[in-house]
Amino acid sequence: MKNILAFVLVTLIAFSCKKKEDAPPTPPPTTTGPTNNCPTCTFPDTVWNVTGSAPRLIFKFKFDSTQVRLNNFGLPATVPSTNAAYSPVFNGMTAHYIELAQNDMTQVGSGVKLYHATETTCGGTTAIVFCNSTYVKDGEIFFSTPITAAMAGTYKWLRVSLAYQNYDIKVKTTSAGIIDGTIASFVGYNTYVTQYKMKGATMTPTAGGGPGNHLQGYWGFYTKVFNVEYKSDGQAPQTTVVNPNPSSPIPAGSCLVTGAFETAASPGVGAPLVITGSETQDIIITVSLSTNKSFEWKEITFDGYFQPEIGETPVDMGIRGLIPKY
Repeated sequence: MKNILAFVLVTLIAFSCKKKEDAPPTPPPTTTGPTNNCPTCTFPDTVWNVTGSAPRLIFKFKFDSTQVRLNNFGLPATVPSTNAAYSPVFNGMTAHYIELAQNDMTQVGSGVKLYHATETTCGGTTAIVFCNSTYVKDGEIFFSTPITAAMAGTYKWLRVSLAYQNYDIKVKTTSAGIIDGTIASFVGYNTYVTQYKMKGATMTPTAGGGPGNHLQGYWGFYTKVFNVEYKSDGQAPQTTVVNPNPSSPIPAGSCLVTGAFETAASPGVGAPLVITGSETQDIIITVSLSTNKSFEWKEITFDGYFQPEIGETPVDMGIRGLIPKY
């Protein structure tokens, strides 16, 4: 058993450590400069404070495996015949940037910027500080802020830059059968990470230069069988980032997902969000993310199971759509 699983993880490392040749991605615009001090924290532990005087603008995540699966341009997308995909079971996610955009022509950074996570240049280039992120589960609040007069306006689009995903998948081996595995997927444009946790186990980056900066697509794998832990990490070749608004392109290499507002009472119908600045109640926005077959790999045996030991390789780990509902 140990030899079989060790082979699985050696194979994962082998096909996932290919160096990217593309130019470094451009981060979303920032309102404050990054610090060059090396973070001393280890794991995400930030919790949004939603107490205090109302009203507030509140954002919650929803992970939906039945939501339509979209491509980069916001069009329905099927899995290519050469590939296969899972709808993973999500454990949690972090966000890096939140912006309200008034209309189609509102370019990235020109809307109302609500949140921009901590960044650092400690690793050499500007990067998200993973350990300062807010890690939340399905249905939990990932951002909250008091509503102010400066927010007043009508908004068609919501932009959320996703930074980190953690989810469970199934892995098939030729001798050990189907085993449970967990993926840590760093989809932000660039992330400074020295350690992270998976199922309570501490993971330290080994691929891509070890602890430090990691470009979009860095991932870790963890499983435990008969009380024996198996760990590996690597780099995925691409990440789908859904943007259905061609009039406002997103920065290259970012995970700035875009979606049009709609009301919970009328799903599927666009309904711009109106903020007067004089609200008497909280505005709660559920950010529904499509996890519909979001973990995709190159299939060899065409049995619908991910089998790295026979050479099946992951090709995409991007979220497949965003619908903000209020």
